[in-house]
Amino acid sequence: MDEIRGGNTGDGTDGDGIRGTASGTAPVPLSVLDLVTVGQGRTATQALRTGVEIAKLAESRGFHRYWVAEHHSMPGVASSSPAVILAHIAAHTDRIRLGSGGVMLPNHAPLVIAEQFGTLEAMAPGRVDLGLGRAPGTDGATAAALRRSDRLNEGADDFPQQLSELIRFLDDDFPDGHPYARIHAVPGPVQATAPGGVQSAHRPPVWLLGSSGFSARLAGTLGLPFAFAHHFSAQNTIPALDLYRESFRPSAVLDAPYALIGVSALAADDEREARRQVLTGALSMVRLRTGRPGLIPSPEEAAAYDFSPMEREFVDGWLSNVIHGTPDEVRTGLDDLAKRTGADELMITANAHGGDARLRSYELIADAYGLPRGA
Repeated sequence: MDEIRGGNTGDGTDGDGIRGTASGTAPVPLSVLDLVTVGQGRTATQALRTGVEIAKLAESRGFHRYWVAEHHSMPGVASSSPAVILAHIAAHTDRIRLGSGGVMLPNHAPLVIAEQFGTLEAMAPGRVDLGLGRAPGTDGATAAALRRSDRLNEGADDFPQQLSELIRFLDDDFPDGHPYARIHAVPGPVQATAPGGVQSAHRPPVWLLGSSGFSARLAGTLGLPFAFAHHFSAQNTIPALDLYRESFRPSAVLDAPYALIGVSALAADDEREARRQVLTGALSMVRLRTGRPGLIPSPEEAAAYDFSPMEREFVDGWLSNVIHGTPDEVRTGLDDLAKRTGADELMITANAHGGDARLRSYELIADAYGLPRGA
């Protein structure tokens, strides 16, 4: 694959906003992954409004970035259109980095993504991240509908080529003679070369996302930042991070590896309430894994649900990787995870039925680490 170009400040040290700075007593920078979950009895409109409130809270308390993830055909997850959501969030924030965690590239033409994120960069200059995954973000049938093809493995296998094409569109540097040499992603660098044109020197930095070794190795080889989905693939976290670091080659983007991990964590005022809230996400995952996706159940429904022995085993395993409890307990769990994995950044996702519980969790975690108010 071609050398990675552009998307940085030119010195190869800070990666144009890639590297964050820890605030308060946090061991590493803290960020937010929002799945824009929709609970029973609530609407997507309410979920999206909660997303705005979470982003504003995260910005005011010094979290480094706010990302949303592409999912499809899941009633309880309203984040099917990351670029649309991020444009909305950009209008309500001023400083926090905004990005995708991620856009599932095989679902889209690379030119479309370059145009969407070029537009976002024009809306929020210098604070947009483009995180990319190669999974569909849904089931096979939905992926086939998205891609208008049932050759799903082909999309995953072509991911390095799609990535190269996307980056060339972002940098506007297809070589002479290439079929796309006269095609330009707009907004983008071509506007700086047009007569009288002025264009920002920045473009969204590209991240690779993964839950296994493929993207870890690719990100390392290309010298890109890497985000690992610890929140649903915890057993692979350390092997993938080790592979990323071992494979890393300095690039124009980064001179050293930079890896964040997605972490499922929820704090409440007492341990019982935290358990009550996270059980809603666990029941939702049971239903998703058994082909019954739906809205996020209420805490009352989750508490009353009669789990089968097999479901109970799944729930126990799932919750063992969800850091939950009082603020002090969550802080201890996050500290331990950062130490065990050596992650450069923790991206926290708080899955619960209601927006109030999620907002409260981020506030309590910020307080536990002494993050500034009104940052």
